[in-house]
Amino acid sequence: MKNLIRAIAFAAKKHRNQRRKDHEASPYINHPIALADLLANEASVEDERVLMAAVLHDTVEDTETTGQELAREFGKEVADIVLEVTDDKSLGKAERKRLQIEHAPHISRRAKLVKLADKICNLRDVAASPPAGWDLARRQGYFDWAKAVVDGLRGVHPGLEHIFDEAYKSRPTTD
Repeated sequence: MKNLIRAIAFAAKKHRNQRRKDHEASPYINHPIALADLLANEASVEDERVLMAAVLHDTVEDTETTGQELAREFGKEVADIVLEVTDDKSLGKAERKRLQIEHAPHISRRAKLVKLADKICNLRDVAASPPAGWDLARRQGYFDWAKAVVDGLRGVHPGLEHIFDEAYKSRPTTD
């Protein structure tokens, strides 16, 4: 429990000035906490390293955090999970999205759990409070792309996959 709380505090510090792209500009830290909550309380995942990686999953991608820093603070296993789900921001968005689909089947079981939770939480957020300026086609496109990523993760956790399928049913069809 202490390690998970330390990871939450670390992520909160790293994401402290960031906001989500929804209309309310929600505090960014709500997103990684939602992943850990989903994994622990909806999917009954008890693996501390997975929960820590869920909380930390965007720190390398979206802050000045390095993989070495995560390894030093939380151990190599947690850092490796985070790095497996981290996009290379030096690439264009279309290439990053393509690579997520391509790499999904090949990441570790723990990384697949984090990736699944991320896609579920993102679908829920896009359905409930989409990013400002996202029209219907963009929201639908996001849902379809997320499904393509998740299709490569299937077989890792039937319960999470069912939760994803339920979230996917909220795919927007009208504005």
